Amino acid sequence: MSKGSGVQESHQIDRLRLLVDAGISLSSEHSLDAVLQRIVEIAAQLTGARYAALGVVDAEGKRLERFHTVGIDDETRAAIEHIPAGRGILGAVIREARPVRLAEVTDDPRSVGFPPHHPVMRSFLGVPILLRGTAYGSLYLADKDDGSEFTEEDEDLTQLLAGQAAVAVENARLHESSARWLHQLESLNEIGNALGTQIELGPLLDIVAARLRELIRARLVLIALPDSPGALRVAAARGEQANAILGTRFELGGSKVGHVLERRRSELVHEIADDPEVDHDATRRIGVSTALYVPLVVDGQAIGVIAAHDRLGSDPRFGEEDLRLGESLAKRAANAVALSERVSRDAMRRVVAAQELERARLARELHDETGQALTSILLGLKTLEQAVETREGREQVASVRQLVVSTLADVRRLAVELRPTALDDFGLEPALERLVDKHRQDGAIAVDLEVRLGESRLPADVETTMYRIVQEALTNIAKHAEATRVSVLVTRKEHAAVVVVEDDGAGFDTSSASPGLGLAGMRERVALVGGRLRVESSASSGTTIAAEIPVP
Repeated sequence: MSKGSGVQESHQIDRLRLLVDAGISLSSEHSLDAVLQRIVEIAAQLTGARYAALGVVDAEGKRLERFHTVGIDDETRAAIEHIPAGRGILGAVIREARPVRLAEVTDDPRSVGFPPHHPVMRSFLGVPILLRGTAYGSLYLADKDDGSEFTEEDEDLTQLLAGQAAVAVENARLHESSARWLHQLESLNEIGNALGTQIELGPLLDIVAARLRELIRARLVLIALPDSPGALRVAAARGEQANAILGTRFELGGSKVGHVLERRRSELVHEIADDPEVDHDATRRIGVSTALYVPLVVDGQAIGVIAAHDRLGSDPRFGEEDLRLGESLAKRAANAVALSERVSRDAMRRVVAAQELERARLARELHDETGQALTSILLGLKTLEQAVETREGREQVASVRQLVVSTLADVRRLAVELRPTALDDFGLEPALERLVDKHRQDGAIAVDLEVRLGESRLPADVETTMYRIVQEALTNIAKHAEATRVSVLVTRKEHAAVVVVEDDGAGFDTSSASPGLGLAGMRERVALVGGRLRVESSASSGTTIAAEIPVP
């Protein structure tokens, strides 16, 4: 054996040994970035290349999203500014998924040249890294240290290294994925525990928005809940521009969150500007470009929508994993929100029931004690009036007597407004008849009342709710509507009771006017008994208030 062939054989053994050592070291590394950098270093050492790089293809297989290098210092890398996009020769290795070996890279027709400040390179070897037949990335080598061209042996060894690299990359990706999934599972469990201890709606929504933003690395997360039958309102927001979007109302038919609520289906939007369902005025105001929408669904009913915007990083688009995380969190959040609202309704129901009991007690006291005391005073004044001998004295007694009569009338009116005894003793229809008669006597408004409830009485809470709706509506009409005629219809359907109050007065714009305390109180009362309230009004056609309440 000649000395030259012995040296060559020794060199080949060293390269093979390096290749075996590379496989061992790569299999023990779990950090993906560390694996990629180690592959580049081994490729340069294995082939004697002055420059080496490894490009990783993005999820769509169109561009390079990572680029690890050897042989280019930090100053040169900073001067180049942008990593290669994957065009020219680099892109050809990925697209064709086969090695490319060139003696002069600039002579190849696929070459697009070098960017400013990039080192000039001559010889080139590119080898794809294939995972299950798909190019995950590519190894790029340029300019051997001895100035020679890359050989077929260099190509074969680099392909072997690429095969080892593919396995190492897959293992590192699986390890990082499992670690990420474990972190996400722990985060979801923490969120579940936090939600389980929080029953106030506001803080609960803040927890959901903050934790989801952290999990999917979103620039902004907001939660919209139904505000009225035709709109949603942003009840919580976390991230950039959170204060600008908080409280914003979205129409059901004129916004993406409204459509997602109606469809009860999650959606990914990679380009907001191209989606015709998006409320573009709102999105322009907060400057977002992508979105993830997840409905909050409980027992098949949508109770709100979570929206996340603009994933942090080089690519603002959300992926399927982000969607899966959003849906997992939304399931927990929906149950927590439903529980919070149920607790709130129960508390409100107890408050209203306590108010009605207190109203009834005060009404009885006014009627039985204060009323009787005033009646006794009247009788005493009548006797006193007869006993007074002077005309002036009788007139003074008569004046006091008239004041007591007026006070007694006010006490009786207040007792009826607090809680009419007719409602408890005889039912809804007699109570409404007395209420309507009072309004007919007090003002210039003609009130028509029609009651069709049948023989049996409604449940007590339903009767109280319907009476209060009519009472509040008539009070508001008398104060604000400038109406001349009002009609009140109370009827019973198969499984519901309906009350409709209409007037011909000056209405209001329901889309722009914020609901007053009267309408807000009506909505709360109707919601407590599981009903729905609808308000229709315009400046020229008066106002219609309709409530439908389920009854057994």
